[in-house]
Amino acid sequence: MMILQVNQLSKSFGADTILTNIKLEVRSRDRIAIVGRNGAGKSTLLKIIAGKLSYEKGDIIKPKDLTMGYLDQHSGLDSKLTLKEELLSVFDFLKKMEKEMRTIEEKMAQAGPDMLESLMKTYDRLQQEFKDKGGYQYEAEVRSVMHGLGFAGFDDSVRVQDLSGGQKTRLALGKMLLTKPDLLILDEPTNHLDIDTLTWLEQYLQNYSGAILIVSHDRYFLDKVVTQVYEISRSQSKKYTGNYSSYLQLKAEQLEKETKLYEKQQDEIAKLQEFVDRNLARASTTKRAQSRRKQLERMEIMDKPLGDEKSASFRFEITRQSGNDVLRVEDLTVSYQEQPPLLRSLNFRITRGESVALVGPNGIGKSTLLKALIQKLQPVSGTIATGSHVSIGYYDQEQAELTSSKRVLDELWDDYPEMNEKDIRTCLGNFLFSGEDVLKPVHALSGGEKARLALAKLMLQKANFLILDEPTNHLDLDSKEVLENALIDYPGTILFVSHDRYFINRIATKVLELSRDKAEEYLGDYDYYTEKKAQQLELKELEKQTEEHQKNASEKPGAKKSYEEEKELKRKERQRQRRIEEIETRITDIEEQIEKNEELLCDPAVFQDHEKVQEIHSENERLNEELEQLLTEWETLSTNE
Repeated sequence: MMILQVNQLSKSFGADTILTNIKLEVRSRDRIAIVGRNGAGKSTLLKIIAGKLSYEKGDIIKPKDLTMGYLDQHSGLDSKLTLKEELLSVFDFLKKMEKEMRTIEEKMAQAGPDMLESLMKTYDRLQQEFKDKGGYQYEAEVRSVMHGLGFAGFDDSVRVQDLSGGQKTRLALGKMLLTKPDLLILDEPTNHLDIDTLTWLEQYLQNYSGAILIVSHDRYFLDKVVTQVYEISRSQSKKYTGNYSSYLQLKAEQLEKETKLYEKQQDEIAKLQEFVDRNLARASTTKRAQSRRKQLERMEIMDKPLGDEKSASFRFEITRQSGNDVLRVEDLTVSYQEQPPLLRSLNFRITRGESVALVGPNGIGKSTLLKALIQKLQPVSGTIATGSHVSIGYYDQEQAELTSSKRVLDELWDDYPEMNEKDIRTCLGNFLFSGEDVLKPVHALSGGEKARLALAKLMLQKANFLILDEPTNHLDLDSKEVLENALIDYPGTILFVSHDRYFINRIATKVLELSRDKAEEYLGDYDYYTEKKAQQLELKELEKQTEEHQKNASEKPGAKKSYEEEKELKRKERQRQRRIEEIETRITDIEEQIEKNEELLCDPAVFQDHEKVQEIHSENERLNEELEQLLTEWETLSTNE
């Protein structure tokens, strides 16, 4: 069923046209993403649909009884209520109904036969309505949302006004989810969410009973949730069916098809025009030439496909290569501003060429650890050692240093005075600062512009070890892709914090999961990390069930297992055997690769090439580390027989 239509909508701010002839249709249970560059008008369109902004032309058609919930990317709650009270306030109407039911119950206890029948009818109707509207499960829903959005560990006395800005936005999201409007309009709902909370939100939205309209730069999130994509480009909209990855593929195929049709038509026009020019003046061919000219005049000329708008273009280079050991952290304890230690006794190592994703829940201390590594924060204890010729380039998610009143041009030029103005302008142009843009004051830039300027400064450093704190924040989808490609081609070493799982998947060769007292390594990308975590949980569950079973068996000698217990144990055993086989296959592959590498080191053409020898040694070190982890897991699984 159609619940909302946007027809021929246009919006301008002064002389600047933001949206032109926008068309959009929403049906019940649709999951729609609106994508486009920063400044394309995505948030403006959401505000217009939500009734927060006016528009010049067009129509928005929707039923009178349509309920809409709108979450701005800067939304936040501010009240003196506790967190739970604030969320429960969504169900005040149910509390009122419940109170009314209690009152009727009291009246029924004292009513005579004539009055009792009328009261019972009213009570039955009210009770049914109470049940239909979720009166018997709303408290469980509140607990579920609090847990899913990371508020489960908060004290019951914590008030909304005491939360941070990000926490208030999260709570606003939770309150809106509980209202369950027919159309949920979300502008950047994944901001301020850690990976666990993102996973919960994806599952919640997949099962949501209404329709959803989303603006988000989180591609992994969009792939999981949406089934349609509307792209806003050059102030107009275009619809694609499928998730975000499907949209990219369809868009590329469509552009290729349109380009071929355009080129074919241009060839045809050129041939017809050439015939007309050659033959119009000749008596014997004039009629044919006139016929061709009429054909040209009747032809509907295709516009040249515009393709993508201009993208940023850059790559990270290094001045010189570092040694094989880039960073070694031993028994590190870190605290923030004289508070109790956030992280204790951390140990990990990063070698040249690795790209390491640092993950963990919000508040665990990821950004704090990075600040300690770059010596912006003094550790409580432990050692941080960098290897030979290591030069660090640091990207701050807050862009705290980009608040000056300098012009964009001078912000870069003052750091690199030896460069001429033309080269500085060229560099800025690669990051989409052109013309008058380079004369803007830095403090007046948008979040996305500041992010691009910070990346320009980082690029010019030519450091061989990049430490990046949420580098994709504030970047639009296209800029994220450009950054990913630049980092994939980067010849140095990377340590980064990111909640962007798509980004982690493309960049990471190793995931470092941070907890209060350890940093656990997973050799692979984000999908590998989640797969391993799931396997570990399965193993723990299996061990727990085995212990309980053994305990029950010892308490009840001779007692037989039920059919379901036997079935479950067999399933777990099959899983364990499959994993053992996978590990044994991988161990064989690793040992063979190590052996091949050792043979290469005996080759005169190789051992005389110092850089090649170093690469082989590095690869063998990584393979040996993985081999050690696999052997440990194999022993654990084998001893559970």
